[in-house]
Amino acid sequence: MIDFCINGGGMVGAALALGLAQQQYKVVVVEPHLPKPFSQTDGPDLRVSAISDASVTLLKALGAWEYIAAMRVKPYSGLSVWDDPAHRTDFTAQSISMPQLGFFVENRLLQLGCHQALKQFDNVELISGLTVQDINLDTTATVTLSNGRAIKAKWLIGADGANSQVRNAIGIGTTGWQYAQQAMGITIKMNEPVDPVTWQQFTSSGPKAFLPMFDNYASLVWYDSPDELRRLKSLKASQLESEILKTFPDELTKNDNSFSVIDKAIFPLTRSHANHYVKGCCALIGDAAHTINPLAGQGVNLGFKDVETFLSVSAAFKPSGNDSPLSITDKVFSQKLISSYEKPRKRDNLVMMTAMDGFYTLFSNDVTPIKWIRNQLLSVAQRIEPAKQEVLKYAIGIR
Repeated sequence: MIDFCINGGGMVGAALALGLAQQQYKVVVVEPHLPKPFSQTDGPDLRVSAISDASVTLLKALGAWEYIAAMRVKPYSGLSVWDDPAHRTDFTAQSISMPQLGFFVENRLLQLGCHQALKQFDNVELISGLTVQDINLDTTATVTLSNGRAIKAKWLIGADGANSQVRNAIGIGTTGWQYAQQAMGITIKMNEPVDPVTWQQFTSSGPKAFLPMFDNYASLVWYDSPDELRRLKSLKASQLESEILKTFPDELTKNDNSFSVIDKAIFPLTRSHANHYVKGCCALIGDAAHTINPLAGQGVNLGFKDVETFLSVSAAFKPSGNDSPLSITDKVFSQKLISSYEKPRKRDNLVMMTAMDGFYTLFSNDVTPIKWIRNQLLSVAQRIEPAKQEVLKYAIGIR
């Protein structure tokens, strides 16, 4: 019997597997669809994450960051937000004595880096090309794969996304909703290299954001109604470029830096929160436990915080040499996961969800009194440097 079976080897699941492998547990990771191997000639992927310095610290400790950085990452040192350009707030890494605020990294490369690091551990088995067909739960878990193989594990971890099989199997409910808006990700190629600055303009129809990527590439995020985004997605590249020029701020093409559209896709925006993160011999992590409005790019960073907290609990029970671990099937481990993993992470994730919803409500409408309030807030934030520094430190995970 193995110690942990992790259903889902995406960014968060693979990171957790790395940490548990370092702690000498026996781990099986089930990931039906492995990411395409990296090539320097690859164009950019549509799915990009803003990785905080706190997440980078974790990935370095897990031994994954060196592989990720060897592929391609884009450090960014500035972040600007505004509604009316006259009421703009600019955050810089220099203001908090940091070399950068974080990195923009394609999701596939984050996953690949973790999988490359996993190859050095002989106590981890990665199963790909198969799916989980059945989950039988008692005091331990039995996971049956699509080829008939049965995996017996002391703990089953659901790192299998928003529609988690593990969460459904254990009967954990969720609360949440789908937002009225959706988001379109648009990959563009600029004629000149892009500055290491990300920005977001708030409009009544939804934010318009710019994320710098490697070389001359960048990612745009266009929030709007589903109908409007479907219309935009149906346009030819040249037509969409014209719509972008009409809708996005002049900041996009400053210094005559023109662009062309490379790719586009629409993503629904959903808030979901599991009622429990730990139940029986199962635990949820990442999107299986919570999804959040991506407005501030906190999604995967919250998942990595889950990993860090989970590992702080499992570290106390880790095997020593060839000895068996303190029994992770006993109630002590389960109670510790509930008190020191579920409770703090559920609380912190709920706070971040609520904050993002408040931010979303404040900035995604055109009601005159609210518009006045948000402009005053941005103006005050720009002028009061100590407060701005504290907000920035919290946003990038060093508070």
